[in-house]
Amino acid sequence: MRTDRVRVRFAPSPTGALHLGGVRTALFNYLFARRHGGDFLLRVEDTDQGRFVPGAEEYIIDALKWCGLTVDEGVGVGGPHAPYRQSERGEIYRQFAERLVASGNAYLAFDLPGELNERRAEAEARGEIFVYGAANRDALKNSLALPPDAVKKLLEEGAGHVIRFKMPANEELALQDIIRGEVRFNTALLDDKVLFKADGMPTYHLANVVDDHLMEISHVIRGEEWLPSLPLHALLYRAFGWEDTMPLFAHLPLILKPVGNGKLSKRDGNKMGFPVFPMEFADPATGEKWRGYKEDGYFPEAFVNMLALLGWNPGTEQEIFSLEELAGAFSLERVNRSGARFNPDKARWFNHKYLQEKPDEELADALSLMLEAEGFRRDREELVKICRLLKERATFVADIRDAARFFFRAPLEYDEKGVRKNWKAETPALLLDLARLLAGLDSFAAADTEAAVREWIADKGVGLGQLMNAFRLAITGFADGPRLFDVIEILGQDETTRRLAAAVERLGH
Repeated sequence: MRTDRVRVRFAPSPTGALHLGGVRTALFNYLFARRHGGDFLLRVEDTDQGRFVPGAEEYIIDALKWCGLTVDEGVGVGGPHAPYRQSERGEIYRQFAERLVASGNAYLAFDLPGELNERRAEAEARGEIFVYGAANRDALKNSLALPPDAVKKLLEEGAGHVIRFKMPANEELALQDIIRGEVRFNTALLDDKVLFKADGMPTYHLANVVDDHLMEISHVIRGEEWLPSLPLHALLYRAFGWEDTMPLFAHLPLILKPVGNGKLSKRDGNKMGFPVFPMEFADPATGEKWRGYKEDGYFPEAFVNMLALLGWNPGTEQEIFSLEELAGAFSLERVNRSGARFNPDKARWFNHKYLQEKPDEELADALSLMLEAEGFRRDREELVKICRLLKERATFVADIRDAARFFFRAPLEYDEKGVRKNWKAETPALLLDLARLLAGLDSFAAADTEAAVREWIADKGVGLGQLMNAFRLAITGFADGPRLFDVIEILGQDETTRRLAAAVERLGH
């Protein structure tokens, strides 16, 4: 029931965690809706009860929220077209399936699974593929081939049956896709798909066409794996008499493996060491856990920015976009036809860029939570200074935490290579003299300590590099790192002099 208003939907199945490709489909639908001032719907397609996974629906909703994709209408929000779970709309689909049978566009099929398996095996033995369709349906067990009395008798006996779409025998279809242009299909190559199953539930094909019509969806934006379903869906719109209000279609390219061929899978992430899900997910059936971008320390803005550029090109050199900027720039015409290769290094690059732009106070709050989980409580102002000092080399807040450990614990061990290179016979005496100098300073600001130490070194006639490297070893335990005078300003006068004395004690006179 296409209207002038843009209305799009994200319609996942709750059969597990939401894959990267699914999140990108949701994102492109969301951006298209926002670009055109339209509505973004969330519909849960849970008609396949055999594959239903407890907790998956909640996971989908939480993942969209984490990504910042606000749902205007649908599951968890409500709206004028409720219910938005297909399992709660069964009677609606039954009525429309029966309407197709009455109009001659669908029929009842009574073939048992075992009978169909036998036909498949016979076809395979001949080197053929069994297809239930125009070429053989008149010889199979259905309401097109059986006499009306036989059909009536089977129904009265409660015989199990499905409803199949009656595919035209040999028709050339020329259909339009916003991304791919004209796509052509011949119905002679297509089978009579099941629309309504024996268990009383619709298949994806019927449910999604009926729902898109009733929910006034204007554009169907979905993955290219659904492109082979386009002719059936277009024919269903025609069979219902809805051609004039059929939505426009856009089929998104696949997200490909980082190396090799094929679609990115959850197993690829495990093998190559990166997540393929937005959030961590534990499979309730197997107990298997899958990593998530959220738990791995990615910012949602960086994750979304990275996803947006997988298959979409803004037409400029710009790579960093806020969600609002993405919505303003997005168009389906700039979505690529070919698959987009996923690059985990680029994902990390995006997070690094976003981390550099984060306020130090925000990073400090995140760092504080990490430290509290380890039993450390630190002054917020101190953490702000630490984040400011260490964030340049960091990709994740956890990198700052790891690089900052020497702030919270004085070193008990020292980098062996650094000691061999920089700890000479005269080093202990020099560091003790340095400790006395630092203890006597009135100001311990980085600029003041640096000026005092450099003047002292010049007076002593000591090699700057050798002494500073030994100084750093004593303070941090490492031979390199952030600006040392900034480090000791944060540590403070007492802790700095204590560490110098401790290093002399441990490494020898």
